[in-house]
Amino acid sequence: MTNTITDVAGFRAAGVHAGIKPHGALDLALIVSQKPCVAAATFTRNLVKAAPVLYDQDLLARNRTAIWAVVVNSGNANAVTGPQGLRDAERMAQITAQALALPPGAGVCVMSTGVIGVPLPMEKVEEGIHRAVHHLSHDGGANAARAIMTTDTRPKQAGLTADVTGTEVAVAGIAKGAGMIHPDMATMLAIVVTDAAITPEALDAALHYAVERSFNCISVDGDTSTNDTCLVLANGLAGNPVIEQTAGEAFVAFRDALTAVCQDLARQIAFDGEGATKRVTIDVHNAGSFEAARQVGRTIATSPLVKTALFGRDANWGRVLAAAGRAGVPFDPDKTSLWFGELQVLRDGQPIPFDEDEALRILSEPDVFITLDLGGEPGHATVWTCDFSYEYVTINAEYRT
Repeated sequence: MTNTITDVAGFRAAGVHAGIKPHGALDLALIVSQKPCVAAATFTRNLVKAAPVLYDQDLLARNRTAIWAVVVNSGNANAVTGPQGLRDAERMAQITAQALALPPGAGVCVMSTGVIGVPLPMEKVEEGIHRAVHHLSHDGGANAARAIMTTDTRPKQAGLTADVTGTEVAVAGIAKGAGMIHPDMATMLAIVVTDAAITPEALDAALHYAVERSFNCISVDGDTSTNDTCLVLANGLAGNPVIEQTAGEAFVAFRDALTAVCQDLARQIAFDGEGATKRVTIDVHNAGSFEAARQVGRTIATSPLVKTALFGRDANWGRVLAAAGRAGVPFDPDKTSLWFGELQVLRDGQPIPFDEDEALRILSEPDVFITLDLGGEPGHATVWTCDFSYEYVTINAEYRT
């Protein structure tokens, strides 16, 4: 059974307190492979990119086949920190490579998350990296998952094993995120590791497929961030025939396993939204394409009116339909049907009288399911989100204090 990143062959991890966060909280994570990894990553599309994002983008443009480790700090985003921020990101990688005695040319990816606009306390970071190297273990995945948290209420881990043309392959990941979460990446970091043998091109194709159907299908508040990164490292220790093509049975089996892990992590992020009281799943059907269905689902998921109605347990279905109507996706309102859970409230554009008490019962559950059928050509997507509560405002009003 694969539960976390250190259950995957060849990976060790650690999570330690470097002093970036107060009160002894874990705030620096290190994940290391026993051999060089093929790597692929996706990053924020926000124009304001943090120094670690810029550093990793440059590194992976030059080196996709010899990445050995990733070092992550929380409590400080190293974003909007100018040239010093870039030097600090590079220094984090250098310190890690030296502390691990990695060979020349070995790549180390860097991630940061936390408050924007504050320089990294590099003395604490350096001490933390050396401490993390000392604590590396094959049981360190859980601590690493906890060390990357910011406003998360719990660590996020997922993993599985899959049959890839007769070889058992493990895929596992950790992630963080609870606010500034929106498609096209978010204030989220995800590190996924696998022992699959795969080329950079095939890994990149699998990752992009997975991200489109996972991290780009969640939203908490409609804000994207400066630091979003999803990194996959593959060390090849499973011994499967190398996956080279972006089609075929082996690729599809691996791609689907990677997608499943990313979706698990994505749901955990969406459902841990800051102050959330409801875990919301939105299924959009018959929108003409996956992309169109996802766009409608995203718009519903980011509607403050929908999210506050869900918090108030109000089956105000008109807000859902109004959000869908401004998504920029053409559909015929007269063919549209809508459900809260099993309770249908709209059929072919016509309201259906419903039991308000039953609606209140459904919307009082911690898991809320909204199904919208647009009545068009096939095209389905699932989007995950949460409600807006009083606590969300409190958390973000007092984030720096």
